[in-house]
Amino acid sequence: MTRHAISRRQVLTTIGAHSAILPLASLTAPLSAFAADASQPMNRFPRMVQEFLVSQARASEQRHLKRLNQLETQADAEAYVRDAKTRIRQSFGADPDRTPLNPRVTGTVERDGYRIENVIFESRPGFPVTANLYIPAGQTEPMPAVVGTCGHSHNGKAEVAYQSFAQGLARLGYVCLIFDPIGQGERLQYANDELKSDVGVGVREHLLAGNQQFLVGEFFGSWRAWDGIRALDYLRTRPEVDKQRIGVTGNSGGGTMTTWLCGLDSRWAMAAPSCFVTTFRRNLENELPQDTEQCPPSAFALDLDHADFLAAMAPKPIVILAKERDFFDVRGAEETYARLRRLYRLLGAEDNVALFVGPTGHGYSLENREAMYSWFHRAAGMTAEETDRTFDGALHASADVEFAAEPEITIEADQTLWCTPEGQVSVDANTKTVFDFTREKSQQFAAERKPLAPTQLRQVVRDALKLPPNTPKAPDYRNWNYLKARDYPTKFAAAYTVDTEPGIQAIVYRLMDQRWLSRPPRTGKHATLYLSHLSSDQELRDEPLIREMVQADPETPFFACDVRGIGESLPGTSEPGTFHSPYGSDYLYAIHSLMLDRPYVGQRTFDALRVLDWLASLGHTEVHLVGRGWGSLPATFAAVLSDHVTRVTLKNALTSYSDVAQTERYGWPLSTLLPNALDKFDLPDCYDQLVAKQLKQIDPWGPEAKGF
Repeated sequence: MTRHAISRRQVLTTIGAHSAILPLASLTAPLSAFAADASQPMNRFPRMVQEFLVSQARASEQRHLKRLNQLETQADAEAYVRDAKTRIRQSFGADPDRTPLNPRVTGTVERDGYRIENVIFESRPGFPVTANLYIPAGQTEPMPAVVGTCGHSHNGKAEVAYQSFAQGLARLGYVCLIFDPIGQGERLQYANDELKSDVGVGVREHLLAGNQQFLVGEFFGSWRAWDGIRALDYLRTRPEVDKQRIGVTGNSGGGTMTTWLCGLDSRWAMAAPSCFVTTFRRNLENELPQDTEQCPPSAFALDLDHADFLAAMAPKPIVILAKERDFFDVRGAEETYARLRRLYRLLGAEDNVALFVGPTGHGYSLENREAMYSWFHRAAGMTAEETDRTFDGALHASADVEFAAEPEITIEADQTLWCTPEGQVSVDANTKTVFDFTREKSQQFAAERKPLAPTQLRQVVRDALKLPPNTPKAPDYRNWNYLKARDYPTKFAAAYTVDTEPGIQAIVYRLMDQRWLSRPPRTGKHATLYLSHLSSDQELRDEPLIREMVQADPETPFFACDVRGIGESLPGTSEPGTFHSPYGSDYLYAIHSLMLDRPYVGQRTFDALRVLDWLASLGHTEVHLVGRGWGSLPATFAAVLSDHVTRVTLKNALTSYSDVAQTERYGWPLSTLLPNALDKFDLPDCYDQLVAKQLKQIDPWGPEAKGF
């Protein structure tokens, strides 16, 4: 066994929470503002979606603050805590059944002053959790305990910083259970024959499994948190543990889980989330992508913020551990602390909330660990050992906190901490992956779904898309007269920005054989509207289907449309050039749209519907709606919902959402997926009903989304 010592004075190298992220691909042409070079797709509104969603996040935060600022009495504060728990549960959904844990100890490591038991338990049937249980030696009475949650380390619980805090707690008199997150350590979900991840440990596995889960009404954050709740259940079965003194801590992605767990289970006695707590607004304003599990569904719609998850534990002791040089904005940590401090003051427990800001970068480094030990000592009624150091005052709390130094740490080799013979639970044929559960639930939905009449389908589609109420007034628009010849099928073209909702415009091109600089010409009731895959400007030049349609019917006005986040408003934010990356800007706005309780594909469908209303205001009341690739989804839904659509053509349309939910490696991004859809309907139900509108399908794409 390979072991090496780490001094308690040493500050460990920090762990980058998203170190596994590498862009998969960039756009085929660079993002740019209006360019004379016709080879570059026009992109004049690259910040439109960012600023729209920031405005929604700010409005949610203001409502959140208004609720907090209205609290005046202890009874008000207690009511707020109850309401926060209710809203958190609305976001995360109901807990699954508590099935048998079936725990087993697969090995024991004896060390001076403590032992490590390698433990496997099942958080769900057939879904094993690998964990290390650190137990102090020589104790006869039940001891305080801590559940440790890991950040984005490839080796999970064996990462140096995470071993360090688990071992440090054991040496200081705590039982500590630290477990591997899904997709990390011994719990890879996409392991190959060499027992390595095919898609990337941590972030990539979380996104691939988590985005797919939305189709069947699941949230990856709930799955991750349930592992933590079952870890707590297991700790409470151990005779060494004082059930009334169990806390939770973790860093980065583990800080996320610590925060969520505070809001989801009332049994915690103390908590110390590290390098995560800020505000949702700060994250979005800073264009910071996060994993699926870090973005709770409907959080903005429910006016939830990080403070609410911690408030759900009030008035129990909580310390927020932050860093000056973190990518998580420390201003948000300070804002969250101030909000909690006021709430705790009303509850008569102002001393039970604190903020520690370490001087270094992201990671559970020594100073944060020692702040956690100190806080837990105070909360659990432990006595810190004598030390030559004093607290430097960076721990902001009303009461003095006795400093607890980290004992000398000895790091174990990864293999020593393995709970399985080969370091992966996947070698067991009885082990299920997250995908296995998703596939089974999709199959169950498919077997139980009932046929829907046209009016029923319209309603379930509208409900799933979360569309705003109908607006009878036609949208306003602006002319963009400086559009030059760009090798379109016609000699001239005009461009318009159509206001679909405050802050959002759909960009529409009209092909013409003569220059027309005022409002669009009125030329009868028929028109063709093309919803682009990625860029109307590019596809008007390159897409054969468009040229074929224009040549076959030159008398029918032809419009092409970029809905939000596509083409002219394709985001140049987050990390420019990573639009197609699993962690790029398209994902950033898709996941934040779910926090808004407005799926991105629903917002894009709304844009299409408003453009159809705009066309109707010009006299085009019988529209041939055409959609390609990503654009085929809003085209399909708009065609189902709009009476203005009389004919439909779809090229490269997705075969079905069931195909995506039942395929382990799929290619369609989150922005095209519709959460909770499969409970009620699937895309073929829409296609069947569009036969009445002369539906024509050209080269449908399956779940692998070829051609992206």
